[in-house]
Amino acid sequence: MPRKGKLSQQAKEEEQAPDFVKARRAHSAVESAINALEVHGLDVCRDHGIDGFKRYVALAVLARNIHRIGAIVWQQDVQREERKSNYAQRYKPPKLAA
Repeated sequence: MPRKGKLSQQAKEEEQAPDFVKARRAHSAVESAINALEVHGLDVCRDHGIDGFKRYVALAVLARNIHRIGAIVWQQDVQREERKSNYAQRYKPPKLAA
């Protein structure tokens, strides 16, 4: 993590190194993933011991993945309906004379 306050020349060079910058940018993604897990069941672990904790984490990750897959499928359905309506508006069949 970046240091607070005025940096020494050595600390400034360390924080501007490509590896440090890459890790700092990845940190926000990790925080986002942790928040998503907390929202989907990992906020309080009621199981005891390391085995219970591992099971709880696995179930929270599974719940997050199912939620994400559902969002992707829903978005695909919305896009499919939009394409259908756009197609129907563009290509109206000719009316037959009666």
